[in-house]
Amino acid sequence: MKAVVLVKNGKSADAFQIKEMDKPTPKAMEVQIKVEAFGLNYADVMARLGLYDDCPKLPTVIGYDVIGRVEAVGSDVTTSKVGDRVVALTRFGGYAEYAVTDARAVAKVSEDMSVGVGTALTTQYGTAYYCSQEMARLHEGDHVLIQAAAGGVGTALVQMAKNRGCIVYGTASTHKLDYLKEQGVDHPIDYRNTDFATEIKRLRGDEGLDVVFDSIGGKSLKKGFGLLGSGGRLIGYGAAAMSDTNKNPLKMIGVAAGFGIYSPITFLQSCRGMIGVNMLRIADDRPNTLKRCLDGVVKMVENGEVNPTIGGEFKADNIAEAHDLLASRKSIGKIVVEW
Repeated sequence: MKAVVLVKNGKSADAFQIKEMDKPTPKAMEVQIKVEAFGLNYADVMARLGLYDDCPKLPTVIGYDVIGRVEAVGSDVTTSKVGDRVVALTRFGGYAEYAVTDARAVAKVSEDMSVGVGTALTTQYGTAYYCSQEMARLHEGDHVLIQAAAGGVGTALVQMAKNRGCIVYGTASTHKLDYLKEQGVDHPIDYRNTDFATEIKRLRGDEGLDVVFDSIGGKSLKKGFGLLGSGGRLIGYGAAAMSDTNKNPLKMIGVAAGFGIYSPITFLQSCRGMIGVNMLRIADDRPNTLKRCLDGVVKMVENGEVNPTIGGEFKADNIAEAHDLLASRKSIGKIVVEW
């Protein structure tokens, strides 16, 4: 089979090579999937830059999101069968023509689902589902801030929050604000020209926010936590600010320091909370939780409650262009790569 292999850290033009590799073989609780397409996530950019601790040692095949057809199943698999068209979360290995993953990280989808929609459902919509439906438990009337609201997870969170009847504040760059309005964001905020904390305090006064979803980290997370009212929850699921450091030690320390220092006493006295989300930990340690999230997301799509936006479609030979688009932060929605 062919695979897009990450051979070195750095610029996308030099980082990847397409190589022939052996097909992975499923173990007892795994399925083998013939991949139609795979999706990109910002964690892939971090891995390419050498800033993602979970990335395996190079050379390696990265990638979490695939859509395709089950070609083989392990001896203990009962939830999938050969021939099923599925979306799946892979524990790396997604940038390949064949991928193997835990059967509980798979959800069956319709034959007519587009590959762009399918690749958005596992990591991005699965993350949004876990954050908003299981960790934050959004309610009608909640005031919710979503950082990077035009991205893949951001778009999913906006759609899920609006579906619950929340008032949404969303940050994005200037050219993405119209998109946020189209998605139903009540208060789009241009984070490059406006301090989001100052703007939200102006709009919200002293009442504070109910939930903050933060994928940026650093000072963004600290400022977001300060916007919470009593009973408020901050869900942190990324550290995109680290990608701007270019592995400069002083800049990395600066971003890390920007997160702030917290104590349980801080949470108790203010009645505010902070939750960290890493879907790889859920995939590894709570596979049944992951299965519940993926099935929930597919049902949401089928019911018309959410509708992923496709931000770019590429062929595997153009993986560098796909990575550059995602890293530029100019994309809106999911970037998908087809074989």
